Amino acid sequence: MELRGPSGSVSRFHVEVADDGAERSRGLMFRDSMAKSVSMLFVYDEPQHATFWMKNTLIPLDMIFADETGTVTRVHAKAKPQDVTLIDGGEGVRFVLEINGGLAYPLASPKVR
Repeated sequence: MELRGPSGSVSRFHVEVADDGAERSRGLMFRDSMAKSVSMLFVYDEPQHATFWMKNTLIPLDMIFADETGTVTRVHAKAKPQDVTLIDGGEGVRFVLEINGGLAYPLASPKVR
């Protein structure tokens, strides 16, 4: 998967896909590390209101929320490990890409491809 910033910057990630309820519920919980080039893509059957939390997640993450066209609608940077505060991705979310915390903003308004 590629994330392209408006300035032409490109970041590539190996993607693990979570496309059913059980995979989405587990997400990246209980992992104590993740390579910079690895990500998890949450795929929903249809656009919806998406919320996440970091319970049992041991590494900081950036969450990139995108609509059904792949256009980024919201970015939550550096979600805190083990925090149970809900992270609101908003309405119309079809995809959520989780990457290591701090990697999203250098791309500045990326589009998921």
